[in-house]
Amino acid sequence: MSTLPPVVLTIAGSDSGGGAGIEMDLKVFAALGAFGTCAVTALTAQNTLGVRGAWQAPPDFVKDQIAAVLDDLPVKAAKTGMLSSQEVVLAVADLARTRGFPPLVVDPVVVAKDGTHLLSDAGLAALREQLLPAAALVTPNVPEAEALTGARIGSEQDLSGVAAKLRAAGCSWVLLKGGHLGGKQVTDLLLGPSFEQALSSPRIPGGPLHGTGCALSAAIAVHLARGLSIPDAVHEARTFLQGLIADALALGKGALVLHPQPSIASGRNAP
Repeated sequence: MSTLPPVVLTIAGSDSGGGAGIEMDLKVFAALGAFGTCAVTALTAQNTLGVRGAWQAPPDFVKDQIAAVLDDLPVKAAKTGMLSSQEVVLAVADLARTRGFPPLVVDPVVVAKDGTHLLSDAGLAALREQLLPAAALVTPNVPEAEALTGARIGSEQDLSGVAAKLRAAGCSWVLLKGGHLGGKQVTDLLLGPSFEQALSSPRIPGGPLHGTGCALSAAIAVHLARGLSIPDAVHEARTFLQGLIADALALGKGALVLHPQPSIASGRNAP
């Protein structure tokens, strides 16, 4: 008898271009052998060149989507992406507090690749004060970490202190991604209870890239659903993402896109 795949939930916005958001999350789930479920927080009109517009789902309907999944399916891990408004952030945080939520990876999507703001200041405050304490792991890049903490990150030496500020907001673990700092190496900082590790890898030439944060957080969620520890899940997901970046495609006129496929998965990435 075959083993059932782990069920993973993404709570995020839809990307009409297929390069990020719900679409990317579900592709990663499938590539890594998980059964993907979703709650759509917003619809966006976007492509590889940028975001043209967005429609926000009503907060109560976002909660209805999440509850419908949790009431029926054995969700082992969840992740958030674009949460679109203060009201949606509070709705998700309320569910995370009041019912048996699985381990939650929060990818704090604040600004799109083209600079479009995807969350208001009030929404950012709600995310920091209400959702981060419910997170098993938060995965900000440099601009997102700066927005959440008010601190400036000018070099790799700043990562540890800012990650500590994020942990102080209540989340158990922080993966602060250093890709925006430039250089031949990309260094991320993983900080948890009595744990700190710098994770470095060679920067893969090319870009700009679209959907890397979504793909990484989605892959981490899959590995958490499989029962891996957060450090192991992060390691596996970073390796998986490096393969996706190396094989990124120039399908549109703007940013390169990732194309997760089951053949990319190997070792513990495989079902």
